[in-house]
Amino acid sequence: MAANVICPSCGFKNASGAKRCVSCGAKTSQLGAVERSAQEKLERRYQQEGFSIVWFFIAMGVQSILTAAVILGLPQVVAAIDLEGYHGMMCAIGIWFLGALLVALISPGRTFSEPSIATLCVAIPTVIWLERTETVFTLPGFLYVVMGALGVLFSLIGSYFGERIQLGPPPKVEA
Repeated sequence: MAANVICPSCGFKNASGAKRCVSCGAKTSQLGAVERSAQEKLERRYQQEGFSIVWFFIAMGVQSILTAAVILGLPQVVAAIDLEGYHGMMCAIGIWFLGALLVALISPGRTFSEPSIATLCVAIPTVIWLERTETVFTLPGFLYVVMGALGVLFSLIGSYFGERIQLGPPPKVEA
């Protein structure tokens, strides 16, 4: 059994026969070309190298399904729950944090920006829908925008925590 090749660009463990890195797409012929010191590897540990369109769409699906299930579906199932206005936005912020955390935990390599950009794409229609359907718990329009931006910020924090959990503690560098 051949040993895995660790990509110096993103740190992902690739199978020895792979032609490209599964995480960042670097050619395996180039994997050994760039040698970095242990300090450089440690400094680059949590840096994202590129944007993965696949993980963007996965994050978009996860965030859309979670948001629709809780914000739209839960009030349909449990009549006592009314997620509109402030309550709907606070619930959405928590959903987006957890969705980004989940995507970052399951994605190979480092994907910080994909869940946050997907959350922005989901937050826009969610904010518009919650603002248009408010009846009792009303907020000024700009607060919906502020809370939507907070949701995107919390998704970035969630994706960071997910990546930290996935990658584990940094290795100790011998001085």
